[in-house]
Amino acid sequence: MRRSPSIVAREADQDVYLVLDDFGARLSRAWREIDEEATDRETLIRDLMNEQCGRPARIVAFNTAEGWSRDVTMDIADELRRRFVEYDQVPPSVQEFLEAAVRR
Repeated sequence: MRRSPSIVAREADQDVYLVLDDFGARLSRAWREIDEEATDRETLIRDLMNEQCGRPARIVAFNTAEGWSRDVTMDIADELRRRFVEYDQVPPSVQEFLEAAVRR
């Protein structure tokens, strides 16, 4: 029997970030499929600013070695606000994400 790939990182003692993306009323929401090496915080921030996520609704992080998981949506929203000066423009998807994060 074929096994599904694990979402647990090969390097077990690392934080993994996943994005719940909203694909609209017809397709609903789904967790973004992403390469194992691209689940770190810096890559997440870069992907959000490069519009790799259409409409991010929630972001969760977990670390299996340390045994924790949590919703980090507000943490990422705060970090994006701090980093605005690094970018010429803020993508509409990030602006919408920040507005929605404040309403949560």
